[in-house]
Parts: sequence; structure tokens; C-alpha cells
Amino acid sequence: MHKLLYVPLSVLLLTSGCKTQQNTIVSEKDSESKNQKIVVYQVFTRLFGNQNTNNKPWGTIVENGVGKFDDFNQKALQEIKELGVTYVWYTGVPHHAVVTDYTSLGISNDDPEVVKGRAGSPYAVKDYYNVNPDLAVHPKNRLQEFEALISRTHKADLKVIIDIVPNHIARKYDGKTNPDGVVDFGKNDDTSVEYKRNNNFYYIPNEAFEIPDGDVPLNQESNPLIDGEFDEYPAKWTGNGSRKTKPDLNDWYETVKVNYGVRPDGTKDFSELPVGFEKKNYQEHFNFWKSKDVPDSWKKFKDIALYWIDKGVDGFRYDMAEMVPYEFWSYMNSAIKVKNPNAFLMAEVYNPKEYRNYIHLGKMDYLYDKVETYDKLKDVIHGKSNPDGLSWIQKEMSDIEHQMLHFVENHDEQRIASPEFAGNAEKGKPMMVYSATVSTSPTMIYFGQEVGEKAAENAGFGTESRTSIFDYIGVPNHQRWMSKGKFDGTQLTTAEKELRDFYKRLLNFTISSPALMGDYQEIQTYNRINSAAYPQNVYSFARWSTKQKLLVVTNFDSEENIKFDLIFPSDLILKWNLKDGAYQMKDQLYPKNNTNLLVKNGVGMLQIEMQPLESFIFQLE
Repeated sequence: MHKLLYVPLSVLLLTSGCKTQQNTIVSEKDSESKNQKIVVYQVFTRLFGNQNTNNKPWGTIVENGVGKFDDFNQKALQEIKELGVTYVWYTGVPHHAVVTDYTSLGISNDDPEVVKGRAGSPYAVKDYYNVNPDLAVHPKNRLQEFEALISRTHKADLKVIIDIVPNHIARKYDGKTNPDGVVDFGKNDDTSVEYKRNNNFYYIPNEAFEIPDGDVPLNQESNPLIDGEFDEYPAKWTGNGSRKTKPDLNDWYETVKVNYGVRPDGTKDFSELPVGFEKKNYQEHFNFWKSKDVPDSWKKFKDIALYWIDKGVDGFRYDMAEMVPYEFWSYMNSAIKVKNPNAFLMAEVYNPKEYRNYIHLGKMDYLYDKVETYDKLKDVIHGKSNPDGLSWIQKEMSDIEHQMLHFVENHDEQRIASPEFAGNAEKGKPMMVYSATVSTSPTMIYFGQEVGEKAAENAGFGTESRTSIFDYIGVPNHQRWMSKGKFDGTQLTTAEKELRDFYKRLLNFTISSPALMGDYQEIQTYNRINSAAYPQNVYSFARWSTKQKLLVVTNFDSEENIKFDLIFPSDLILKWNLKDGAYQMKDQLYPKNNTNLLVKNGVGMLQIEMQPLESFIFQLE
């Protein structure tokens, strides 16, 4: 979602009053996450298989093409698996508002004046019990085609994640394939009042919705539904919490905010979790809610999640989760875990003060580590600071390090190779090595990242530097890897092949390394204090288990070759149980890179030579 846009105070009030739990708590981890790193491959489903290179700004589905579920064939999934991936996040699967006419299938048309782009925002969901018809070869059979993709993904030994967007839904929600007994959002609302506990939306009584000033849908092209009006009476609060009948153009005007029983003044109209529930497991949370009456929207979203779990989906990515009270997450996530204890629950949360609430009280498995680690790495690459501050970040989150998912690209962020970010995909290498090896948490990459995608196209509604999620567009570097559906990378340049090889080496190492699920110690601070020649843009730390001992050294400098002595502190020598002597250290990324650890009087020393942007993952032999 557009997380960088201004969020009104009214929205912030909806999650106020949360007491952050600072206790060090061992979270519930399934057997897989204890023994193996998780790697999530986020793929924008609409774009993945599109072979059309036309890339006309505001191009139609016919002009610019669109990918399908069927493009994820056995070969494509095998290549994703061999990249070192364990989960595929199919972004944009639920049926969202689109401009393409599907009335022949009984699907109502969406007004382009409340649809972003020509293809529509995946975060304006129109029907939660079906999937985007654009993605199906035969739109009438779209749900069956997605079910087949779930099956193929599982056969490739990969797991499936899809989006759930609980904070807001499309301005015109219209469920056409609801299971028996399911009533659409807002169907039974009392629209005469701003708020009622079991209303699904917030209303502005006696006033009609108005389209934002400056909205120019479809690049000024004609369309029978474009008439300067959208029929919504009374007007509803907009998705980001705006209470205006005419939201601003930068508001999430294509969506309406869902009511979770939080009154307009921010107070909660539902039972709160008792003191100490941050230490309770999901079964105890589930038992707590069984006897409680909860708002109608809670029940609707729980039923949606369980519907997709029953379809074989293995987990969810929750959009803008912090805009929904954590008590709801306790209710829904505990129900999901009772049905599937290994379900993968990942949330977009940007307020560090709320991390522990959403993990321990909301029962989330993983949160984005965006505001701390990602933002710091971006500052380092931009030359605004050296990487020393990463030590403080990791220390402050040591009790929740396993829950803080790392990434350096996703659909909301700029592509590394774009001029607006780093201008060079190579600069992502040290960022990626650090992100993938510093903790036991999952690592996520975004499709095209592994081949240096720049997102330089003028897609239309979407802006350059981010691959558009609103338009029909091709993804050039990724299309070269796709090689007209052969998925063999033969059309990639030499540099792109080498970059993908780097990602493949790194990710496959992380999912097989026992040390990366073990202990951690940064040696950055010690070397900064005790080694006068320690380079400003180098970062180093150790990871180890009983089976494997690793030293990770990353060079964020993009210009200089460096040579220095790295000190291995005495307390780490003791933890590794090393005696005085010489030990071979072998790089696990590129085995030709070796060095020796010399231990004398209980202190170690390594001679390090590094090229610009180079990283080593040295294993003690």
C-alpha cells in the first residue's frame, strides 16, 4: 500500500492506548523455522509471466499484456525453488477493482474514477472469495486456475502466501461468489450514524462522496463511467482514515476504511486482552475469544482467512496491519493457527514501539524490519552514515530478532538499480548479505531484484523507480530471464547472469546453514575501537552453532579496494572454544576466497582483502 502517504491523526488514534510489551519472550516457532531459514520470493502475479514488451504508458491489457496463473509452470517454479526460495508470495491475487469489462461473467464494472491505474490497485479488494479475473486464461474458471497454481506450487516443494488487506476494501465491494451464509461488507450496516459497533464501515451521514480534485482517470480517455461522480451515499471514511466527503488526491480514495469496533474517538468497543496475555500461546488466545462477542468485521475477516487456508494457502501477508487493533489479530491469527499451526503470518507494521504488541499480543509470526534495518542500510548505501548503527538496531531487537523479516526490495520500495535508490544493482549485494545472514528471521526478495531490475518504465499511473502495481506493464530484466517462457536466463546479459548467480549462492547457503539459526555476536564495535585501520564502510559479525562457525564481513564501499586486519575478540574465541594456532576460514559464497584465523594469547586476527561491494561468509574449517 502507499505507506509513505500522510496518515491522519484519526487513524493513529485507532491504535492508541497500546501498552508496548518489553519483556524478552520466546515466541512460538514451528519446527521448520527453528531448523531452517525461510526465504520468501515476492512476485507481482500480474507481471511475472507477461512477455509483452510494448510498455505503452497507460496501455490496455491488450496493448501491454498481462501475466497469468498458468505462467507459473513446472519449469518456472523449479527455477524459483532452485534460487533458494521456500515460500512464494503471490501478490495481488484476491479480486480487486479493475477497469477491464467482465460483465459477461456477472462481475460489475468498476468506476475508473475510484480505480488507481488501468489495471487497478491490488489493495482495493472487491471480492475476497474469488481472484483477479485478469490472471486467468479463462476468467470464468479463475478460482479453479488459482487452485491449480496452489497445487503446482506445493508439488515444487514451495509454500503459498497471499495478501489479506484488513484495514480497507474497494470503494465498491461486490462479492459475487460468496459461500452460503456470507453477507457482503456493509450490507447490514446502519448508515444513519457515523459509528455503530457492528457496522463494517464508518459513515458521514447525510452527505455524498465526492471524487478528489485533480483525479484524471485513464489518462483522460473516454469511458462511459467517467462522469465526475461516484454513487456513494452516505459517504464513507476513506481507507487511510480520512473523514472528508471529498478526500485528497493523496488519500487512499479508492478504498473505504473497515470498522473493527474502534469508536471515532479512538476508544475500543470490545473486550481487551488481560494482563499477561503477551506470554500466552495461540491456543490460549483462541480459547479467550471463544466466549467473547466481537464486532461483525472481525468475524468476516476470520472467515475469509480460514476460507483460503482450506484452499491450501499456507499463510498471509497483512497489509497495513498496525492500522487495525492488535486484539483483532489475536482473534483471527489464533483461529488460523488452531486450523494450521504452521501457517505463515507476516505483517506490514512500521511503528517500532508497537512491534512487540503485534507479535506477542497480535500473534504475528513476522513483521517488516523496514524502519530500522532497511532504512539504515539505505542510508549507508547513500553515504549518509557508516554501518556501525546496525549494531544498536540488532541489540534493541534482540528479543524479537526472529520475527523481524528482512528485505532490500519489495513492491512499495524503490528498485536498488533505479537512479532514485542506488543506480547500480551491485550495491544491493552487501545489503543483501547483511540482511540474509544477521539473524534467524526470514529473508524476502522481490522478483526481478535478482537480475537487477531498474523499474525505469513510464507505466502510466505508477511512478518510475518502483515496478508499477497499478498498470499493465512488462518488467524488462525479468523478461530477459524469462526468455519467452523458457525460464532459462539465456537472454540475460553477462552482468545480470552473474548477479543472479550471486543471489542463488547466497540464498541457498542461508537455507542450509545451521549457524544462521544459532548464535550471533557483532564484532563491529570492538574493531572500531581497537583497530585503527578498520575501514569506515565495513561491517562484521559472527554466527555459530554446534555444527558450524561463521564470520560475515561486508564492504559497503563502492569504489575502493581495502586491506586490513580484523580482530577476533577474546570472548568470541572462548565461545568458539579455540586454542592458540592457525585455522583456515573458507568463504561460502565463492570458495576461492580463503583466509586464515591466527589465534595468539587468546585473541584472533585475520588479514582481509576486499574489492568494492564484496562480502565474505567465512566458515571455520
